[in-house]
Amino acid sequence: MALSGCAPPTGSRVLLLNATFEPLAVVTAKRAVVLMLTGKAECVQAALEGVFHSESLTIVAPSVMRLSRYVRVPYRRPVPMTRAGVLRRDGRRCAYCTRRADTIDHVVPRSRGGGHTWENCVAACRACNSRKADRLLDELGWSLRVKPCAPHRAAGGVMVLTVEPHPAWEPWLSAAA
Repeated sequence: MALSGCAPPTGSRVLLLNATFEPLAVVTAKRAVVLMLTGKAECVQAALEGVFHSESLTIVAPSVMRLSRYVRVPYRRPVPMTRAGVLRRDGRRCAYCTRRADTIDHVVPRSRGGGHTWENCVAACRACNSRKADRLLDELGWSLRVKPCAPHRAAGGVMVLTVEPHPAWEPWLSAAA
């Protein structure tokens, strides 16, 4: 089947759920349609707009899909620590003043033995990051709003951190948390 005249770009993203409705991955819309056509997955929620056309078939573009058979995932590596991941985890809000964050800060500065880990990095605005410099929070009298921690992969951590989640995915991502 040749896909033509797709309203959504073939690079648009679809949340793929396991047969038990656990988030597994984010796939392209084109891959999602192939999974549907081969009977390996079913559409749980259609996209608000967009249709795939062929000569004899019209398929509504999916937003969320579920595999027909359960896929066992034997090992889940820890979520890799990235700048974008920290900003998403903290909702792009400064951990010190709650303004819009555009950088990350090491709670215990690396120059004082702090590591580049999920538990030591927070989102920060440029002003707070500059003011804090290489000092500890106790020296400034500052405190963190929330204790930083690594996201859990079982809660869709990798998907959420690597791809901006679509609002339609929220019920499945929050259910896994």
